[in-house]
Amino acid sequence: MHVLVHAGFHKTGTSSIQQGLAANRAALSPALRILLKEDMEPLTEAARAWSRRPEELEWALVLHEARGTFSALDPDDTRPVLISSEDLCGHMPFRHGLTDYAAAAPLMAGLREALAATRPDATIAFLFTTRAAAPWVKSCYAQHLRATRMTETAEDYAARALPHADLGAMVDRVAAAVAPAPVHRAALEDIAAGPLGPLDALLDLLPLDPARRATLTPPARANRALPAEVQDRLLALNRSDRPWSEVRDEKKRLVRRARRLEA
Repeated sequence: MHVLVHAGFHKTGTSSIQQGLAANRAALSPALRILLKEDMEPLTEAARAWSRRPEELEWALVLHEARGTFSALDPDDTRPVLISSEDLCGHMPFRHGLTDYAAAAPLMAGLREALAATRPDATIAFLFTTRAAAPWVKSCYAQHLRATRMTETAEDYAARALPHADLGAMVDRVAAAVAPAPVHRAALEDIAAGPLGPLDALLDLLPLDPARRATLTPPARANRALPAEVQDRLLALNRSDRPWSEVRDEKKRLVRRARRLEA
């Protein structure tokens, strides 16, 4: 059994990759076993919890859920396993007091350990999609505006986040933690324009027949940047004294309207 883990990072084409995998799951099924967040939610939630509270009990839960995920895989099935969820790296930086992906390296080492414990004959490799610091920080800021009550301006957030935005250095930490397991990396700037967009970076690492690959449907670009005026309105809502439930619902309506206008 071979397992390829694509565990991040957030805002590096991960949503497009996962939508592409979901849309092409039936076409890929004869060649690959695919696990997305909804297929292993207890594991992704355990990883997120440990990144926020790196305590012994939370770590034990990560290992328990990882072993359960790998134990559920049929050992007689020879198809490679492709796992994709950025939540396996924990929470996005600048939530819950986090400033980077410090949790990623130990979490990947935990996955490798759990696989070795449950499937000693299996092999594992990792892929991380990355992004240049400035556009990554800009995209993360927009995500925080949508999903949290972020009240900083984009400029203030960038000043705080850019010193922690070297995703390549974070992949280096993972590589050291999981050695000798292979760790691959692909910059969004290099892979976004391929026939299948960022999904190509994953499929390049798997033994997929070219004829089957040619039948796949390219994923739509996901989570496109919102117009500046929409981001300004999200920021104003976050800074208002309205209850969170009202702010959340109004932000969802704003984003839906913006997406409809883009379509």
